[in-house]
Amino acid sequence: MGKSAKKSNTRELVHSPFLTYASMLSLLSLCPPFVILLWYTMTSAHGSILQTFHYLYNNGLHGFINIWPKPTPTAFKLIASFAAFEASLQLLLPASTVYGPISPNGNIPVYKANGVFAYFVTLLTYLSLWWFGIFNPSIVYDHLGEIFSALIFGSLVFCVFLYIKGHVAPSSSDSGSSGNFIIDFYWGMELYPRIGKHFDIKVFTNCRFGMMAWAVLTVTYCIKQYEANGKVSDSMLVNTILTLVYVTKFFWWEAGYWNTMDIAHDRAGFYICWGCLVWVPSVYTSPGMYLVNHPVHLGTQLALSILVAGILCIYINYDCDRQRQEFRRTNGKCTVWGKAPSKIDASYTTTTGETKRSLLLTSGWWGLARHFHYVPEILAAFFWTVPALFNNFFPYFYVIFLTILLFDRAKRDDDRCRSKYGKYWKLYCDKVPYRVIPGIY
Repeated sequence: MGKSAKKSNTRELVHSPFLTYASMLSLLSLCPPFVILLWYTMTSAHGSILQTFHYLYNNGLHGFINIWPKPTPTAFKLIASFAAFEASLQLLLPASTVYGPISPNGNIPVYKANGVFAYFVTLLTYLSLWWFGIFNPSIVYDHLGEIFSALIFGSLVFCVFLYIKGHVAPSSSDSGSSGNFIIDFYWGMELYPRIGKHFDIKVFTNCRFGMMAWAVLTVTYCIKQYEANGKVSDSMLVNTILTLVYVTKFFWWEAGYWNTMDIAHDRAGFYICWGCLVWVPSVYTSPGMYLVNHPVHLGTQLALSILVAGILCIYINYDCDRQRQEFRRTNGKCTVWGKAPSKIDASYTTTTGETKRSLLLTSGWWGLARHFHYVPEILAAFFWTVPALFNNFFPYFYVIFLTILLFDRAKRDDDRCRSKYGKYWKLYCDKVPYRVIPGIY
């Protein structure tokens, strides 16, 4: 990819309709404290947001400062060891070459696809260290607050590095400033930042740190409950199995993820990178974090019912993505649900003035709604959370957050595609009128 930087074309910056300049400032300031409050609520307040609120109401700012764990050398050592291990796997494991979608400025990113290999090596190494008594994962849980605190501050520094790098050493021409520091810091300066030629920063933050940490912490919570109680509850087993199935699906499909909005359209700034380095390990793992000290006995029938429903949702989510990938790979020369696919042949013009062609799939899962794949993803999150039952509201925060995130992403993607495809997108919307939920929205 090219090396030149320029002032951003505003068409490249796809901003959330819910994120105004003021709300960006709010999120920058409120997200870090929320992560600590979530950790405290799940581990010390029995998952009760009312109990946490009562504590803060009675103790004020001083009380909040008291519950904020200080980053410790142990926490930084654990983070650094994990990050170095994952970076090494990303660089050194055997990999196939995968090409990403052409960027607005005509660049085609090249990736090393070894995510599945890295995922299984990571889990096997982690479980082996525990099994042979070399490292006890309970240490991670016992220092969890300190780890989140260290991640909060370390990741903010990392985002500053990305901001500076975007100004002085961009990796491609898909970069540049909006002219506003807050927007540049929040949304990012570069679309495809890299260190050297081979180390892709967004692949590391989004996939090899964030998603891998989700799997590792899920296993950690399960082991911690086993060591604390001498057994693992069926609710924890359901949560662990469904989460690991979902993350396994993610790494199996990782090359497809590189074609999504997160990688191909959202730049590397606080929104994506801090989110994947901090928000994913803390918020996304919160149902399991809660279950460590609050095991629920579901019974075999209920546990199996939740498990089967969750796996079905994960499969449908995977099949949606598989269907679209196969359609793109074959240039529409495939079958969808046993029939030739219905499609729209669309053309668009790049920022460099080139005319390109795309096929828009309008049958199969993609004929039900333009973003139907978000429905099974939200339901899957619900099914790995519902083992906590309904004694407390806060374990469901992730499900609520994910729903808002994906509905907002569907709106942003629609806006981007409307700008990109023009009249062809109108034809597509006429043929597939619902955005997410068939018959409703």
